[in-house]
Amino acid sequence: MIISDKSAAAMNEQIQSEFYASAQYVAIAAYFDEQGLPDLAQFFYAQAEEERTHAMKFVHFLLETGAKPIIPGLPAIRNEFEDAADAVQFALNQELKVTDQINNLVKIAVKESDFTSNNYLQWFVNEQVEEVDTMTTLLQTIKHAGGNLLLVEDFVRRSAVHEAGAAE
Repeated sequence: MIISDKSAAAMNEQIQSEFYASAQYVAIAAYFDEQGLPDLAQFFYAQAEEERTHAMKFVHFLLETGAKPIIPGLPAIRNEFEDAADAVQFALNQELKVTDQINNLVKIAVKESDFTSNNYLQWFVNEQVEEVDTMTTLLQTIKHAGGNLLLVEDFVRRSAVHEAGAAE
């Protein structure tokens, strides 16, 4: 194994966090779908897939470095939300928690002189900046819309078009 035992153990814990985030985003997407807000629903379905991809990145990295990935069970998923702001605030809090977890993984890698893991984790450090910014902006947009979620739907739709154009 070319990464430290402590890094591998912490990354296995992160696999659970990423799969949990994926499942939680499906629950948030379903909430928006049920509310008749298809653009918000689609946004969170896409976020769910992105978090699943993050979990799989950790699985593959562990395998590539000779460590054994452990696929965990998940804690209970929250399915009820007071309103759109509550759902997105929950998502933002989750992203802040994941940011702390990624930072902790980096601390472990640095302490262990695990340069392979430290280098690998820098992508996730940068990704969390984007994730927190996205959820913060969405929450601010909901608050500015003053309860008119059709404005938020329009914002999400326009943002998705803009992001798709930027990715090409």
